Amino acid sequence: MKLQETVDYHIKATWHSITRMYNQIAIQYGTSQTIGYVLINVDKAGTPATKIAPLMGMEPTSLSRLLKTMEDNGLIYRRGDELDKRIVRIFLTELGVEKRRAAKRVIKDFNESLIAQIPQEEIDTFLRVVRKINSVTKDFKDKEYDF
Repeated sequence: MKLQETVDYHIKATWHSITRMYNQIAIQYGTSQTIGYVLINVDKAGTPATKIAPLMGMEPTSLSRLLKTMEDNGLIYRRGDELDKRIVRIFLTELGVEKRRAAKRVIKDFNESLIAQIPQEEIDTFLRVVRKINSVTKDFKDKEYDF
């Protein structure tokens, strides 16, 4: 089997294509796909910084740099939790809320385009397959190899 025929190759290539598309759109608004994703995942009540990295599959150090950039650009601000002083919550500024609205609109538009071009039955099948792939991935990572 050629690597280009593997399931994960197509997943990676598709995700790369989607990310590139989102970044090309986001750059027009002075942001990026990654920043948009953070904006979408920040709650009105504030989101603990430690909860954002796992949502995005990022290392904490990379997230720290990203949050610093977002703070410098006026998209977010940080505030200590009122009950637990160890927790730092991330909040959106007015500009951050505006950029989040734009990111959500782009995502909705793209998904509406997908739904308009792909029959619901195929979308349902795709979602079932992706869930199975996620399940297999969790089990597979524990497999041991003897090279």
